[in-house]
Amino acid sequence: MNGQVDTSGGEEADPLGFLQGPGQMADAIRRHDWSATPLGPPEGWPSALKTAAGIMLASRFPKAIVWGPSLTTLYNDAFLPILGHKPAPLGKPFSEIWAEAWDDISELQQRAYAGESVFIEDFPLLVNRLGVPEQTYFTFCYSPIRDERGRVAGMLDTVIESTTKVQAQQQLEVANKELEHRIRNTLGIVGGIAHQTFRSATSLPEARTQFTARLSALAGAHSALLRTQWETAPIESIVRGGLSPYHPPASQIHMTGEALDIPARLAQPLTLAINELAANALKYGALSTPEGTVRVWWHAGQPGSSEPFELNWEESGGPQVAAPSRKGFGTQLVRLLATEFGGEANVDYAPGGIRFQLRAPMNRIGIVSHA
Repeated sequence: MNGQVDTSGGEEADPLGFLQGPGQMADAIRRHDWSATPLGPPEGWPSALKTAAGIMLASRFPKAIVWGPSLTTLYNDAFLPILGHKPAPLGKPFSEIWAEAWDDISELQQRAYAGESVFIEDFPLLVNRLGVPEQTYFTFCYSPIRDERGRVAGMLDTVIESTTKVQAQQQLEVANKELEHRIRNTLGIVGGIAHQTFRSATSLPEARTQFTARLSALAGAHSALLRTQWETAPIESIVRGGLSPYHPPASQIHMTGEALDIPARLAQPLTLAINELAANALKYGALSTPEGTVRVWWHAGQPGSSEPFELNWEESGGPQVAAPSRKGFGTQLVRLLATEFGGEANVDYAPGGIRFQLRAPMNRIGIVSHA
């Protein structure tokens, strides 16, 4: 006996023992025909490559090894989603696997092979891994792998896809800009309402009542728009929102028309116009008496055509009406509606009751019909 202890347990060493790890790629690398690649059989790989491969396979973070001048590639299980459905990439050159993006990443690979650790965050790449080009984003690090003599022999690609994160950030930026625009627009509308209300009111209590009602109608339009991410609002919701501050009896309001969605840019002015008509009807018109009725009806032509969209407000059964002696907030709203809708808006002070009509070509307003 020479005094040495045999710790081998009598078992023969596995020449591929470094290729171990959870999942399928350790076995796939073992079974791959590496003799058909510049790397040759794994038993003869350089120790630096063997060590890097073992570390890569043991990691649950997406990693790939790019080795030698041929850029021969192997990777772990976590890297598979990065590859998608690319055909048989194991053992192929990195430049071939990512041929569609090579113009963008080749310079980064060259820097890593020159000894630099290259870190890039949210790097945009147009790749084809699902059969179609897609815009993607990746955060990755190309780390040089050195051989026993300290020379760079390859690189370790540690990567995480950040496409979802970047897209969410982009959507948030768009939403913030849109929110800023909406706030500015809403503040402008509120300022205009305040100016016109307090300028034309005969008393402070009257101004307060009118201002509160108009703001309530505006809030109703906002609520309807929020349900569709501020894209459209059902026209029936807009009409009801304009009426809601005054709580008219259901028996006095008759609404008819197909299901239509109004674009967001038109919802607020239409709500305020309906609110103004309702306020006038409650004070002087059909809603000032139990016998009066208001009929609101609308009709839309073919979407995208020059056929008209038409909305009508017709009062009957109320006191005899006459045109006002001076132009107020309602007159300005009529002009605003005509401008916003790109059509015509008219008020007829017929003795039997006010009649309001809004007409505009469908191809100017973008109304969507669900009829």
